[in-house]
Amino acid sequence: MENLAIVDLGSNSTRMAITQIDANGNFREVKRVKENTRLSEGMGAEKRLQKPAMDRTIAALKRFKRIYRSYSQLSVRCISTAAVRQAVNQQEFLDRVQNEVGLTLQVLTGKQEAYYDYLGVERTLKMDHCLILDVGGASSELVLVQHKKARDMISLPFGAVNLSEQFQLGGYVRANDLFRAETLVTNRFNKVPWLRYSNRVPIVLLGGANRTLARMSQVRRKQRPHSIHGYRMSSGAVYSIFRDMLSRNLAQRKRLPGLEYDRADIIVGGLLPLICLLQRNSDGRVIFSESGVREGIITEYIQQRGKQDD
Repeated sequence: MENLAIVDLGSNSTRMAITQIDANGNFREVKRVKENTRLSEGMGAEKRLQKPAMDRTIAALKRFKRIYRSYSQLSVRCISTAAVRQAVNQQEFLDRVQNEVGLTLQVLTGKQEAYYDYLGVERTLKMDHCLILDVGGASSELVLVQHKKARDMISLPFGAVNLSEQFQLGGYVRANDLFRAETLVTNRFNKVPWLRYSNRVPIVLLGGANRTLARMSQVRRKQRPHSIHGYRMSSGAVYSIFRDMLSRNLAQRKRLPGLEYDRADIIVGGLLPLICLLQRNSDGRVIFSESGVREGIITEYIQQRGKQDD
């Protein structure tokens, strides 16, 4: 039995999942932890990682290390996404992680991140045709799936944290700020030519903001909290929750059932890419996935191990 620890440094949170893999390639998750480290906080237009954010993230990595080093037959994979990918002081942070934690951090390209999203979704949801949307803290990944294959994919440099900071969407949202943010996102989507092929397919959602949307929907429907994997909503239900958020200031939003307290200031920015996509989508279905980058990496790891054994 082998243990694979995947440490994922996202723009908003740092996560670790430990998965046991047997000789036949079967696997199960045995440990999962998350800390809200906000690595992309305050990066601004110059795209510079700030020292408090780096310190928070490295402290979380040290706590994670105390957990995973107790597992035997261990392999560790440490990845980072948009915040580190975009940072002008990327090397400074990579060196700190290596020197202070002893981890070699792999910076995923946007297309690598999107491809791992596709692998994770395809393994568990088996979608023939869909558009995958993964909204992180500082980027959004899109994958067009046709006949179960990834036809096109792209990573765009906006997400929950940087949209919220740039357009002041954290507190009570003013109409002109929301309009400016929506215009930026829509204009960027309009420059992706293959998105026109996604207007009549369901949207598969990944990322923390989207998971929060599903949990809020479950609470509204008076359903017992359960896994959101495969959970479905209509565009009308999405719009209803989004309007409710826009009608409240930050303190009021924090009290919304199902909304995590520490995500309330970035939830409007986090849902904006979905809102803009739904406005151009006639299918109207959204389907939630809990399988994404980490599950995609596991899938690739098992595939590569199988090739080595052949």
